[in-house]
Amino acid sequence: MATAGAATTAGSAPTAGAPLPRGENRAAAPAAPGGVARRLSRNPRLLAVAGAACISVSAMLVRLSATSPETAAFFRCALALPLLLPLALRERRRLGPRPARHAGIDLLAGVLLGADLVLWGASIPELGAGIATVIVNVQVVIVPLLALLLFGERLSRRFALTVPVMLAGVALAGGVAEAPGTAGDPVRGVLAGLGAGVAYAGYLFLLRGRGAVTGPRYRFLPVTLATVTAGALPLLVGLVRQDLDLTPGWPAFGWLATLAVTGQFLGWLLIGAALPRLPAREGGSILLVQPVLAVLLGMALLGERLSGWQAAGCAIVVLAVWDTTRARQPATEPAARSREGARARGVRR
Repeated sequence: MATAGAATTAGSAPTAGAPLPRGENRAAAPAAPGGVARRLSRNPRLLAVAGAACISVSAMLVRLSATSPETAAFFRCALALPLLLPLALRERRRLGPRPARHAGIDLLAGVLLGADLVLWGASIPELGAGIATVIVNVQVVIVPLLALLLFGERLSRRFALTVPVMLAGVALAGGVAEAPGTAGDPVRGVLAGLGAGVAYAGYLFLLRGRGAVTGPRYRFLPVTLATVTAGALPLLVGLVRQDLDLTPGWPAFGWLATLAVTGQFLGWLLIGAALPRLPAREGGSILLVQPVLAVLLGMALLGERLSGWQAAGCAIVVLAVWDTTRARQPATEPAARSREGARARGVRR
């Protein structure tokens, strides 16, 4: 994920539906000492696939931990901080402190990320790990809708036609065509998944939208700040609801530690290094590996079974996300080049 749920590097959270424009934030992947790792770092496509594969296991790990959504979200963030903090402190020494205004945006974005993680976690037992991960990808249509409402950015006709198709796919994936009496509550699961998509879209919008920073390109400070508040929200919610387990024991703690390393740290480091070096259309298409792998892993390792209608719904959502990415490509890159050209000429916008 979303998600469903998921944090990023470079002050952004790239997703299947919201890839970084070409030419923006061209940070090279860190050099790797080993031959295989070096070849991987030089190939952005392999980096993106590896990152998507890391994130695709998140829903499965949440389910295997058998913990509450608040517990899983809290430990996912808390256990990632010891890995992120040294990188963030080193970056702060090199680039200087994060401007206060943008640090505040990072912290606010983390609140939305925390809401995304909790809601997405709540949808997993109702829908299954694979379907929950597919549904949270509806955030790809919410980010441009926020741009329309707040900044008046016009949407293409193709995009407008894609939205109802995607929502129909979400309904099918959630089990609307299934007979009653199946395990879980599909209505509650779909609502939680859609809520996670909305929260995740807000997170992306704050970190990647009009608040983008000129000057130094921070990779680790934004995600570290966002991870702090992302973990604080489930902590508070879990304490209020008395649904937070601070001593989950083994093997739950092991699954959650693996989740922190793969989903909250390693996956987005790989993706953050890859997407700036790929065309937006190609990067967005590669990241569709994530929901597809999540469905396959749920079937292979968790025994989840999809009906024909649910499989069709998942396929519709994935294809709609891919088509939306293609629809946004022509308008995104020229706009990015125009902004870069304006900055080069000293033009303020």
